[in-house]
Amino acid sequence: MKNTDIEGRAPSGRATSLKAFQAAVSLLTTDEGVTAGMALQLRPTDIVVTPFGKSGTTWLQQISHTLRTRGDMDFDDISRVVPWIESSTDLGLDLDAEQKASPRVFKSHLDAHRIPKGGRYINSCRDPKDALYSMYKFMEGWFLEPGTVSLDDFARATYITAGQAVGSQGGDYWTHLKSWWQRRDDPDVMFMAYEHMKADLNSTIRKVAAFMQIELDDELLTITEEHASLAFMQTHNDRFDDKLIRERSVEVAGLSPDSDSSKVRTGQSGEYREQLGADTSNQLDEIWYNQITRELGFEDYTSMIATLAQD
Repeated sequence: MKNTDIEGRAPSGRATSLKAFQAAVSLLTTDEGVTAGMALQLRPTDIVVTPFGKSGTTWLQQISHTLRTRGDMDFDDISRVVPWIESSTDLGLDLDAEQKASPRVFKSHLDAHRIPKGGRYINSCRDPKDALYSMYKFMEGWFLEPGTVSLDDFARATYITAGQAVGSQGGDYWTHLKSWWQRRDDPDVMFMAYEHMKADLNSTIRKVAAFMQIELDDELLTITEEHASLAFMQTHNDRFDDKLIRERSVEVAGLSPDSDSSKVRTGQSGEYREQLGADTSNQLDEIWYNQITRELGFEDYTSMIATLAQD
């Protein structure tokens, strides 16, 4: 596809408008590919890492893969060894194949009521404003030409529009959070908060290992702490930069092959505060009230995840 095939493209192929951005992203998967992924027959021992986008998915992929392999790094893309259910068929990966080690581990961003049934699920949530800002920075320089679409406009087209929609069909932050929160106490679900993971990686690894039924000795704990550290993942950034999806974006969406799809940034909380406009922030707070406070009773995200710490 040539860059001129979609209106609103820079010479790099990156979008300069939200319309062009959404059109380009829609080309990454096909209905047939997604349907095939959704038909995956999970085994009772299978693990699916299920956070919403930019809420700890890649981190949990790395933690779980390290635990089951004792530190394997012989891969070019973490999503080759921990495949993404929704996109793997379009990427030419066989979801039914055996994996490098047991248990099999998959990635998904699906809501709890849409996820293939029969496996075990690890979900982490993240402050919506942090997840939004992280997604914006992830897309900027890959699908979005830097400086052409503001964070506030991006927020309105994604989190705000979805949050204000009546009768959402899912696939948005708010539906995802509510669907997995309602399953947080199920025996086949492990529910964590990104902020708690960042505050105590050691405890996070211990909990994930126990959930995966992997015996955790001191050596494996040390290996996993190292391999899941920010410094290690930044050093090996080329394993965590969506290589497979980036190559497909070049092929089907006409994006530049040298686009930046790096996922491992700083992982800091609160970065959005200096970037997100006050009106946009207030709109997100209003959506939280309508979507979460009214239905689940939590005044804000902080009070919500505080209950996880008490469990």
